[in-house]
Order: sequence, then structure tokens, then C-alpha cells
Amino acid sequence: MIATPGWPVATLRGRVADLQASSESLVSGLVPSARAVRVMEPVNRCVVIGSTQSDVVLDRSRLAAAGIQAARRRSGGSAVMVGPCDLVWVDVVVPAVDPLWLADVGRAGWWLGDQWANALAASGCPGAQVWRGSLVRTAWSDRVCFAGLGPGEVTVRGRKVLGVSQRRTRAGALFQCALLVEWAPAELLDVLHLDEEDRAQGGRDLAGVAAGVGAEGAAAALEAFIAGLGRQDRDRAGSSRVRDLPSTR
Repeated sequence: MIATPGWPVATLRGRVADLQASSESLVSGLVPSARAVRVMEPVNRCVVIGSTQSDVVLDRSRLAAAGIQAARRRSGGSAVMVGPCDLVWVDVVVPAVDPLWLADVGRAGWWLGDQWANALAASGCPGAQVWRGSLVRTAWSDRVCFAGLGPGEVTVRGRKVLGVSQRRTRAGALFQCALLVEWAPAELLDVLHLDEEDRAQGGRDLAGVAAGVGAEGAAAALEAFIAGLGRQDRDRAGSSRVRDLPSTR
């Protein structure tokens, strides 16, 4: 990953549960006093549920049969499928002393959505729009992350392509960004605790709510996103490093 002035960029590769633990370390204990970007590269597939979501949303027997693991994130939202081909996952840390910090949770991620919308446009995906309204809930949003729409998230032609969840402390905020590579809601619904009628209805309801930008589009958007952060603040020194996370399993 390219060096980015003002935004130290690291790429971490590992199992989803280990990457989530690394994310939490950014905002707990000794919270960094500087900005940070981490590009997360999972090596397994895992359903990640939100901080307040009940475990009963998952069907453990179906997860085991599919060979998919489960993890919980400390940021908000609901279930999302995370894996090497599902989405691009980027953590962004903004300390509370930063000019980009906003105490207003609803507006705090607008600037980040703008960065992603610009990156999508630069990478050949025009028409991206940043949602600046209040949280939009649907019949499925308490169970499926991409079924709802929150402030700072991004749509293209009315379909959600970028989800953003927050973990906030008095020292700073962690924004967890998920840019869809492929939208396959049936795979997620298959491991949720649902009866077959609800699972089929979910497939119909969710088919058009989100869209992936493809592997090449996502890779190009990521590069443009990192470069855009650098243009935003060229006076800070950036760094880049890649390392593998040891598995805790």
C-alpha cells in the first residue's frame, strides 16, 4: 500500500476474529493520539455481528455445516459476511483532538463517506451518493447490515455499496468501512436463525438493496481512497507496512 502523508497505513492479514481483536486494540487501552488506517485482509470467511446484536441471530449448526465461522465486532450495526472475496475492509481511526473529529455521531462519518464517494468516482464508478439523513431501518436491518442505511454510508443508483460502523471512546473514534465486492444475501441468510419461509422472503427483499462493485473496482477504489486521504492532509508524514497477524486459534 502506498505511503500517505498524515495517515499511517498498515495492511494486516489474518483470520477475521484476530483482525477484529486488532481493531479493538486501536481504541481501547492506550488509544493512539494520531490518525491511522488499517486495510484488513481476511484469510477465512466469517459472519460478523454488531456490538449489540444477539447471538441467537445466528444458526450455529448451519454455520458449522457451511464451514463459516462467527465473530463479534465492538462497533455497531448488524450481521455482515466477511471474507477474501466479499468486501474490502478498512479501519480508520480519528483521535478526539483531530480537526475531523465530531461529537455528533450522526455527522461524524460524513467526511469519510465523501472520501469513498470520490474514490469510487475516480475508479470508474460514478453516481455515488453519501447518505446524510437519519438512520434508515427496514424489516431486515436489525439482522442484516446492508439492509439499512446510516449517515456517511454510500449508495450507487440507490443501492448501498459501502457500510460504516463506529466504535467511539473519549479518546477517539474507530470507523470500520466495508466496501462490497459482491452482494450475495442468500449466503448470509442461509446461516441466520430463520425458518425457510422467512429465508426465502429475505432473499426476495434483499436482492436489490445493495450491490457489489467487483474485485477490480474495489481494488481501484481502495487505492483512490488512500490517495485521497493523502491529498486531504499533505503536511503529515505517512508510513506503510504489511505484516501477517498470528492466529489466536
